[in-house]
Amino acid sequence: MNPTFPRCLGLLSALVALVVFDAQAADAGAGAPPSGAPASAAPSAASSAPPAFVPAAVKPLPDLRERASAGVLIIPIHDTIDLGLAPYVRRALAAHPEPAVVIFDVDTFGGRVDAAVRIRDTLLGLKVPSVAYVNRRAISAGALISLAAEHIVVTTGATIGAATPVQLEGGEAKPVEEKMVSYMRSEMRSTAEARGRSGIIAEAMVDADTAIPGVDEKGKLLTLTTDTALSTHIADARHDSLEALLAAMGLDEAPRLSVEANWAEGVARFLTDPTVSGLLTGIGMLGLLIEFTHPGVILPGAVGAVCLALFFGGHWVVELAGWEEILLFLVGLILLLVEIFILPGFGLAGVVGIVMVVLSLSLALVGLPLGASWDLGLIADALAVVTVSTFAAVVLFVVALRYLPERKFARRLVLETTLGPLAGESPGKEDWHAAPSSWSHWVGRRGLAETDLRLSGKASFGEETLDVVSRTEYIDRGTPVRVVEVEGIRIVVVRDTSVESGGA
Repeated sequence: MNPTFPRCLGLLSALVALVVFDAQAADAGAGAPPSGAPASAAPSAASSAPPAFVPAAVKPLPDLRERASAGVLIIPIHDTIDLGLAPYVRRALAAHPEPAVVIFDVDTFGGRVDAAVRIRDTLLGLKVPSVAYVNRRAISAGALISLAAEHIVVTTGATIGAATPVQLEGGEAKPVEEKMVSYMRSEMRSTAEARGRSGIIAEAMVDADTAIPGVDEKGKLLTLTTDTALSTHIADARHDSLEALLAAMGLDEAPRLSVEANWAEGVARFLTDPTVSGLLTGIGMLGLLIEFTHPGVILPGAVGAVCLALFFGGHWVVELAGWEEILLFLVGLILLLVEIFILPGFGLAGVVGIVMVVLSLSLALVGLPLGASWDLGLIADALAVVTVSTFAAVVLFVVALRYLPERKFARRLVLETTLGPLAGESPGKEDWHAAPSSWSHWVGRRGLAETDLRLSGKASFGEETLDVVSRTEYIDRGTPVRVVEVEGIRIVVVRDTSVESGGA
């Protein structure tokens, strides 16, 4: 082949590319602003606006008359969504695993995010049809649960949305950190999209900065009414009664199934209340501290053990605490016992034991996965709660030591020395020296040095031998001495020259 041919071919390709580029530039220039016009005038106002909202496809309610004999499982989601609701929902589904449909009767202003996330995960894993029947309102965590259902049905006058998380401080609702808002926004969007609904609508329920033309303005949290929920296809139908909803699915004659909340779940909801949890932790730690330092008192230790058992038992029922947290607590407790009763001082075993006990109690307060809890600062919040409860228990323990029976360990922690009148003396008399005032009768007594006084030693006074101190000089053994003063516990003597010279 002629070597010049490839070069010619390359030159021809470059020429064609140049022509195409010039043509594209000319087309672009046709819409460009005239020379000298500001660059900001180039894009039109419409091009900066967010794209128009397009609702998801309509999902009509299924006709389930052929499975009517399987029954309809109705689970109420009412009042505050707390930690006891998630295990109740799972127990209800386990009791009736294959109903024709599961209907969640929703009427709530929200509650704990971690409880709602657990229910949401359960709903997304259902193998049977599910319907969230928003009977008046599904606010905040209730909106997340409703979005996780396969179908949403609303009543007239219903509302759904306003799902941004808040925290209570001093009785007032205050916004949380951006990390928590971002987490909730992602949960809402992914839940909606998993059920074929609009993710941007779900985001706008959490983030006020999300604007949807014709639906929601920037700066306002989105709360859908009955009409907007239907027009945006977040809700699939409107029915003003449960009977009408069942009739629409051909289940008006189907048996209704339900599961009542048992006493354990009711008690667990009470025990996992943040205030009650803090009290149980503090009283439990106080009781154990008293029992460790005063073995045999029994009652404080029994009360402490019961409080901690209630703490872990309540959190076990609502699936916050597991074997990991309980074992961590027990190992930490054993290390503290080893440090107190076996090892001298307070060293590594005691420090590790305290860390394990505090960590186990803190992990039992966290409901979200460990990674998410760490990122959102929930573990730090739980540590703060447990630390405050433990500190309060230690303060009360130090105060209680004054009123508890004496024990060898407790005496090392309490200063028992006092200043004031001596025993047997009148309360009004002040006596601040350490020795009894009766020692003053030794002044003027004469005796004999039993040892060399260099400057201290022993001297005998009749039948008694005392520790004495020479005032200014060394005194040899056998030298007569005389007590000249008593200073506290010091008996001061000098050489008795009168005896040495033969005087009286």
